[in-house]
Amino acid sequence: MVGSSSSVARTVEPQLEDALATWLPGQRWFGAKGSTVSAVRIVARDVLADEPHFAAEHLLVEVQLTQDGAAVTQTYQVPLGFRTELTDDLRPWVLPVTGEVAVFDGLRDPEIIGLYGDALAVGNATGSIEFKIVDGSSVPSGLRGRVLGAEQSNTSVILGDLLLLKLFRQVPPGISPDVELHRALAEAGSVNVAPLRGWLEAEVGGEPTTLGMAQDFAANSAEGWTAALASVQEVFDSPQTPIEDLPADFAPDARRIGAAVAQVHHDLASVLGTAERSVESTAVEEILARISGVARVVPEIAEYIPAATALISRAEASNSTTVQRIHGDLHLGQVLGTPERWLLIDFEGEPAKTLAERRQMDSALRDVAGMLRSFDYAANHLLVDLPEDSSARERAEKWAARSIAAFFDGYASVAGHDPREEADLLRAYELDKAVYEVLYEARNRPTWLSLPMRAVARLVS
Repeated sequence: MVGSSSSVARTVEPQLEDALATWLPGQRWFGAKGSTVSAVRIVARDVLADEPHFAAEHLLVEVQLTQDGAAVTQTYQVPLGFRTELTDDLRPWVLPVTGEVAVFDGLRDPEIIGLYGDALAVGNATGSIEFKIVDGSSVPSGLRGRVLGAEQSNTSVILGDLLLLKLFRQVPPGISPDVELHRALAEAGSVNVAPLRGWLEAEVGGEPTTLGMAQDFAANSAEGWTAALASVQEVFDSPQTPIEDLPADFAPDARRIGAAVAQVHHDLASVLGTAERSVESTAVEEILARISGVARVVPEIAEYIPAATALISRAEASNSTTVQRIHGDLHLGQVLGTPERWLLIDFEGEPAKTLAERRQMDSALRDVAGMLRSFDYAANHLLVDLPEDSSARERAEKWAARSIAAFFDGYASVAGHDPREEADLLRAYELDKAVYEVLYEARNRPTWLSLPMRAVARLVS
C-alpha cells in the first residue's frame, strides 16, 4: 500500500482490500458491471482527518478484473470514512468489514465532504492530491456538503449551495475533457455552462490526472430528463388533449435546448478549432464492427447487419464532414434548465471510451444523435411494461416527433445550418448510439432491452 493509514482505520486494515473487492461491483458508478473482480490493490492513500473516533481517507485503488474474457485493470478513487459510532443515514453505505470501526463511502458524510471544500479553498496539496483554483476565482472555507442525486460514472456533491464538486470515480491517467472543455468554454465566454472554479489532480500511472472539479452550483435548476418525463406523463394522463395544448408541452424547452447545444458547439469550435475529415475516417465504419461485437451478447441484433451496411454506405457517400471537440455523451440528463437558460454539464465524454478517444475531434452530429436517442427514451420508457398499449405508444411517438422537431429548429436558429440536411450521417450516428444502448441494457437492465432494439429496427428500415 502507498501512504499511511489513519489510526482509527488500522483495526480494519487487513480486511480493507477484500472488502473493497466485494463492495465495489455493487456501486452505481462502478464501470465494469458484469465483470469478475479478482483483486483490489490500494495504490495511494491520503489521510484527510485522523481523530480518535473518526477518520477520513482518500484512496486510489487498482481493480483487477476479467471483462469479456480479457484481464483488465481499472483505477478508481474511493473516499472512505471510518467511525466508531455510525449514524443511521450512513448505514446503507458501509463496506463489509467486521469489528468496532465502521467503514463507509466518505462522500455520504457531510463532514467529510466539507474537508474537500476546505482543501479546495486553501488551494494547495493534501498528500498526493493537488487542489487547483482557476485564476481569478476563490472558494470560501467552512462550506458544509451534501451528495447530489443519483450517481452515474461520478459522484457530485454540493458545497454550501454555492459550488458543485464532482469526483470522477474511474480515473484513467490524463487530464479530463470535462476540465479541458470547461476552460475552453470559459475562454469563449460561454453562458451555457456553469463556470469552473477549480479542480483536483494527482499522479496516476506517471501522468497528471484529473480527480474532480468544482464549478458554480446551478440553483433552482431542473434536469432535462426529469422535465421531459413529467411532460410525457402528462401526455399519457391527458389522452384527449392535443400535446401542444398541454401545460407541460416540452417543445418550447426542446427548442431552447437545441439552441444551447448549437451555441456550445460554436464556442468550442471558436477556441479549439475545426477540421475537415472524410466521413470514412469519422469512425462510422466502426458501427458495423460494433454491431457484430454486440451480436455476441444479443444475437438477435445480427439480423440488422445487412440493412445497417446499406445505411453506412449512404452515410459514407457524404464524402466529408466538419469535426471539432464535442460534448461526447450528450442526453437529456446532461442539460439543466435554469430560469435564465439551459446549461450543458458533464463534458467528460462517453465512459466506455478511452480518454484518448474522448479527446478526439468528432462530428457535432454525434451530440445531436445522443439527444435524439434521449428524446426517444423519454417518450417510450414508461411503455416498457405496456407493450400492447398502441394508443399510448402513438401519443409517445407524437411527443418525441414534436420535441425532436423543436430541438432541430432551435439548433438551426443558432448554428445557421440544420442537422436534418445531413440525414444519412446523422442516422448512422444515431444507430451507433442505439447499438451501444442495446449492449448496456442487455448487461444492466434487460427489461429495457426492447427500447434500443426498436430504435435499431427503425433506424435501419
